[in-house]
Amino acid sequence: MHRIVISGYYGFNNIGDESILKAVVENLQERLRRTEITVLSQNPENTREKFGVKAIPRMKLGAIIRAIFRSDLLISGGGSLLQDVTSKRSILYYLAIMWIAILFRKKVFIYSQGIGPVNQRFNRWIMVKTLKRVDHIVVRDEGSREFLTDCGIDENKITVTADPVIRLKKTGLLTGRKILEEENFDFQDDRIDPTPKIGIAVKGRLKDRDFVDEVCEGIRELIEKYDARIVLIPFYFSEDMPIAEEIEKRFPGKVTCIRRKCLTDEMLSVIGNMDVLVGVRLHSLIHAAIMEVPMIGVSYDPKVNAFLRSMDLKALCSVYDFKGEYLVEEFDKVWRNRTAQLNKVRRNKAVLIDKLNQNEVLIGKLLGEENTRG
Repeated sequence: MHRIVISGYYGFNNIGDESILKAVVENLQERLRRTEITVLSQNPENTREKFGVKAIPRMKLGAIIRAIFRSDLLISGGGSLLQDVTSKRSILYYLAIMWIAILFRKKVFIYSQGIGPVNQRFNRWIMVKTLKRVDHIVVRDEGSREFLTDCGIDENKITVTADPVIRLKKTGLLTGRKILEEENFDFQDDRIDPTPKIGIAVKGRLKDRDFVDEVCEGIRELIEKYDARIVLIPFYFSEDMPIAEEIEKRFPGKVTCIRRKCLTDEMLSVIGNMDVLVGVRLHSLIHAAIMEVPMIGVSYDPKVNAFLRSMDLKALCSVYDFKGEYLVEEFDKVWRNRTAQLNKVRRNKAVLIDKLNQNEVLIGKLLGEENTRG
């Protein structure tokens, strides 16, 4: 029996991070022999119920120490845990969890993280000191590898794979259709009237007034030009709902907002019902790739650009120079060439999934398993 503790940004109702946890847990259970998994979570009860694992409060030090002491391996990740842009202190939390394992001489594995930027001098110093002590580092993109080697981490200790979410399986469309119908989305008869259904996964806060205004201008033109049916899809519920509701108010009766806190499979199914997905959230784009829905990416972070490059695509622009007219022009291109884009995505998705298998192979070696199950 292998006892594994997983540390990450879990239990916060962020679909992206919950999808990461689902992918990590499923693949550990599928590819390793008997495992007992404990997750550090903001909402342990919810995490236990959703993923069938043990879970403890992520800020309860005594419980964390006990769990790590009796474990064989600490997994940190995935996601963007080791950066200090969104928070200057959260990186210290994740490094402290690693140090507990290091002090107990437990194996420590960094799982498909996107690492950096780390701008604070102390944060960078303690990160490098910590990562030199872990057993192996898997990052999800070349940019993270280059950042770590520039910081002085031995490149032989680093493996590049992909974001674990890309390995989730495609789901059926019925669940998503029911969710959309509950939100009064009009499916019409798509065989007779094939007007495009466009999902927009927004990210932002109401203070980003220019961005909100430009998104609304793009939506207005898409409705006028294509008679498009728009669905606003919040991935991080507490952060994304205010901006989604603000946009919806400007288009009464013409734009649908998903107000349900969806599980990963539900969100995959919702996105699968779209004809095109406009993603400002990284994992909305990954969900579109899984469900084979044409996508338009708007970048807010290098990780978005890195994923799109892995699909042989480019971001439309960043959130800082976004214009509604750009969205309409890009939609026109994607709509005309959607079959070619999907063929490209399918090929590149298969490559990433194959790379991801290295994660469990490396973990298996750390735990003394000569072969992991395929």
